[in-house]
Parts: sequence; structure tokens; C-alpha cells
Amino acid sequence: MNFFLKHPIKIGCWLFLLSLFTISGCGYYSFSGSGLSGIKTIAIPLFENNTTEYGLRENLTQKVVDGFVQDNTLKVVNERRTDSVLRGTVTQYVRESYTFDEQENVKEYIVRVFVKVILEEKKSKKVIWEEDNLEGWGVYSALDETEDDGKEKAMDKLAEDIVNRTVKGW
Repeated sequence: MNFFLKHPIKIGCWLFLLSLFTISGCGYYSFSGSGLSGIKTIAIPLFENNTTEYGLRENLTQKVVDGFVQDNTLKVVNERRTDSVLRGTVTQYVRESYTFDEQENVKEYIVRVFVKVILEEKKSKKVIWEEDNLEGWGVYSALDETEDDGKEKAMDKLAEDIVNRTVKGW
């Protein structure tokens, strides 16, 4: 206690420096994607579908477009006027039993949808990010839901992951 009374200026300087270092750590932080410098627009052509499951490409493409519109980081435009192009291919569709009851009857199913996705800068054709086996999945009840419910959940997850990967860089 004696030290504080004898050296108030030293203590004041140390407190000032400590507060200065603390405040300097609270700088500007952005959630925009680190690889998106100069990119303001995105085109999303209709995804390809290499599975026999009908309607996946249209539904997934629309969900991805809606996700970018809702996020509002990149403006969705046509391919002629864009800075970047996001292309996707549905590569696999799987429906499997997920959980069972005591009599070994299926209680829940899981739908898995796999896609290949690539985001390119349009002018340079430089790949910003690429994923060969991105998975979306959805679990649905065998009693009161349908396979379509599982598909919707899987595609919602895929669309969310694609948007996040693009704009947040995670």
C-alpha cells in the first residue's frame, strides 16, 4: 500500500499504458469473406444433377440463390454482368435408415445430398474456393414426415453452408 502512495505518477502511467493496450485490441473487424476483395456480384447457373433423383438441381439452385439474396453481401446477377460464378453439381443422393425402435423398425431416416461446388472469379478464372464433396443432410421421422422433408432439410443445410463458405470464408 505504501508503494501506491509514494509513486502515484508511476502507477498512473502504468494504468494509462495498460488501458491503451486494451483499447488497441478492439480494432475494426469485418465478417466479409477474405477472398472476396473486389467481388461484389455473383452468378449462380442452374446446378447439374448427376443422380437419378428428380428436382434436386432446381430446388438446390433456388435455395442457394435465396440464401445469397437474404445474406445481401453479394448481389446475384446474370453471368454476363458478374464478378464471380458459383457452379455446382449434385454428385450423390442417399437415403438410409437412421434410428430404430425396440422392435427394430425404422423410426427415422437420413437423407444425404453431396455436391461439388466451385466459385471462380469471372475475368481471371481464378478459383476462389472449391469443394468436391460438400454434404448436406436431413433427418426425418418415418411416422409423420416424408422423404421430401428430409430432402428439404439436406438442401437447406447445403445452401446455408455454401453461402457461409463464400461470404464468410469459413
